[in-house]
Amino acid sequence: MSGHSKWATTKHKKAIIDSRRAKSFAKLIKNIEVAARIGGADIVGNPSLELAVTKAKKTSVPADNIERAIKRGAGLLGDAVDYQTIMYEGYGPQGTAILIECLTDNKNRAASEVRLAVGRNGGNMGDPGSVAYMFTRKGIVDLPKNGLTEDDLLMAVLEAGAEEVKDEGETFEIISDPADLPAIRTALAEAGIEYDSDEAGFVPSMQVELDVEHARKFMRLYDALEDLDDVQNIYSNADISAEVLAQLDED
Repeated sequence: MSGHSKWATTKHKKAIIDSRRAKSFAKLIKNIEVAARIGGADIVGNPSLELAVTKAKKTSVPADNIERAIKRGAGLLGDAVDYQTIMYEGYGPQGTAILIECLTDNKNRAASEVRLAVGRNGGNMGDPGSVAYMFTRKGIVDLPKNGLTEDDLLMAVLEAGAEEVKDEGETFEIISDPADLPAIRTALAEAGIEYDSDEAGFVPSMQVELDVEHARKFMRLYDALEDLDDVQNIYSNADISAEVLAQLDED
């Protein structure tokens, strides 16, 4: 799951059921295949592949699955699939902006399913460029606090290229240029700091704080999109406060 706001670290991220884990594995495998197809099977010489493999390992994707995905993507097994990356833009409750990143072998299917999910769950599709200007592509690392302070974390990753450390309640979020992700991973490892995930994603320039009613509608839309096989990542400028999250958790 992507989104990079406090609502992304609630029960929706923690209470992963088997079906969601299977979908997560499938999406991670797709990322590996695409990276291997574009840059080859050599992890050392393919930064995108290294990032995809690291992310898959952090999510406990079996090593055999990772190896097969690398070979399949690089065409070494003779059955490589030609995936396309497509970005859809739209609006959610209370005027929130949404970027929907798909990785698909069938553009028409992906477009149809995304439009249906958005339309049925209170959202509206936007034209290309309608909301993309509100986001910047960044490197994003999420990690549990585990007694760390913001200053502790900054000291560990500032020289590696970190631009900002955000306090997200139970977690910290490190923002950087995407190219600096490997250096930040290394800096965290050298400091003995565990992290949950690292990826290149889109960070909003401003956020829209949702009330309970709109937050509930937003999560319904988010979950409907996340359930689609072709959807890889969802980014939004929706911000849900701890107080509103607590009320949602009571539902």
